[in-house]
Amino acid sequence: MDKKPTVTIIGAGFAGLSAAALLAKDGFDVTVLEKNEMAGGRARTWEKDGFIFDMGPSWYWMPDVFENFYQIFGKTTADFYDLKRLSPSYRIYFGKEDTLDVPSTQEELYQLFEKLEPNSSKNLDSFLKQAKYKYDVGMNEYVFKPSHSVMEYFDPRLAISGIKLQLLGNMRTHVHQLFKNEKLRKLLEFPVLFLGATPQNTPALYSLMNYADLILGTWYPIGGMHKIVAAMQTIAEQQGVKFKFDTEVKSIVVRNNVAEELITNKGNFKTDFLIGNADYHHIDQQLLDRAYRNYDEKYWESRTMAPSCLLFYIALDKKLQHVLHHNLFFDENFDEHAEEIYTNAKWPAKPLFYACCPSVTDEHVAPPGCENLFFLIPVAPGLQDSEAKREEYFNLLVQRFKDLTGNDISKNILFKRSYAMNDFVEDYHAYKGNAYGLANTLKQTAFLKPKMKNRKVTNMLYTGQLTVPGPGVPPAIISGQVAAKEIIKKIKKA
Repeated sequence: MDKKPTVTIIGAGFAGLSAAALLAKDGFDVTVLEKNEMAGGRARTWEKDGFIFDMGPSWYWMPDVFENFYQIFGKTTADFYDLKRLSPSYRIYFGKEDTLDVPSTQEELYQLFEKLEPNSSKNLDSFLKQAKYKYDVGMNEYVFKPSHSVMEYFDPRLAISGIKLQLLGNMRTHVHQLFKNEKLRKLLEFPVLFLGATPQNTPALYSLMNYADLILGTWYPIGGMHKIVAAMQTIAEQQGVKFKFDTEVKSIVVRNNVAEELITNKGNFKTDFLIGNADYHHIDQQLLDRAYRNYDEKYWESRTMAPSCLLFYIALDKKLQHVLHHNLFFDENFDEHAEEIYTNAKWPAKPLFYACCPSVTDEHVAPPGCENLFFLIPVAPGLQDSEAKREEYFNLLVQRFKDLTGNDISKNILFKRSYAMNDFVEDYHAYKGNAYGLANTLKQTAFLKPKMKNRKVTNMLYTGQLTVPGPGVPPAIISGQVAAKEIIKKIKKA
């Protein structure tokens, strides 16, 4: 070709960065249009007075996905940041002076299970071997499928795998059949919270997350999670990708079923191919004329969304005692909180919550003698959000944190910032203010997710957490790879 085909990507989240770098490497002229002031999507940072807060993802799991991506470009993780494995991986608070530290070695893990439930290590060994199989097959076979059609899964080899992957069972049954101790059950059910559904509604396939958690480990990039964004942006720019920040797409001009132009607050951009990495619902329902939408509003209303979050970023003028980098507070009833997210949507009466204190690991994210802390409560998307409601929950969390850890932070707060549904809508056009995308229920897995391909616009694809393979940072990176490969394949067929 004399002229490089142009690709325009809406949104510089992980999937958009991934797709952009791969397409530019393959010879496309790629431009990324990002509404906000920096790349990363939900993985932006907020800096104030020497504190650096990761605003979004805080868990670094599946290190192989990041490493595999970097190696495509002749790089390794170590070229961009120092990656540290956390030990213990995280702490679970079941009550005052009732904690469980999750070890980072397999031997210690087996000892922990035996201590809490004698003779359970044999079942743990079986559980983890199954989880490893699911991880190996899932991460090498399933997640790289574009899932345009169920026919992609009509493969005898995959059919056999599908039985072993336990696609029809659920995580609650799978875990409870093997373990009786409630603490161990909660430990093993915890990772599916990242998938945005209850254990009862999450396919047992996703015990692969337990392999990622317990065997592959919990890691942290020194400097913060935004180091990943910086690494991917650097790779993309080295391939020739152009980034346009503070550039919001207002509409997509489609003629004869071809997306030809994007109208933005900074001018218009013509394109040969278009990838939507912004909120799928927003692009589908707001940027496209009705005739070119993949779905109607009724379809979106019928989707089970992953939770939203109420977040607090807190700067403290003292160091904390008896907390780890990652801390989960399971001192209240999980099933009751889950019902208030998925069944009877309302603000939770007694929420579970999560506290992240990266300055325990990383001196770069807070001034000397200070602590960087954030709280997170998962909540139902679409709730009425207000400053008064946020303050009510902040006071609740400060008291619970004091009661359970012994740390009274009420008089040591230099400043704080809250972030919830209204902010997710304002910053990301997030449907119903969701934080994690679409829940990974059985009816919303693989080819049952919103389609990557726009069926009415021939040169348009979607990528990110609302399409395949699903929510989370590693799946988003893979989603971008799949979208890029689809465009490359389309060009080669032409």
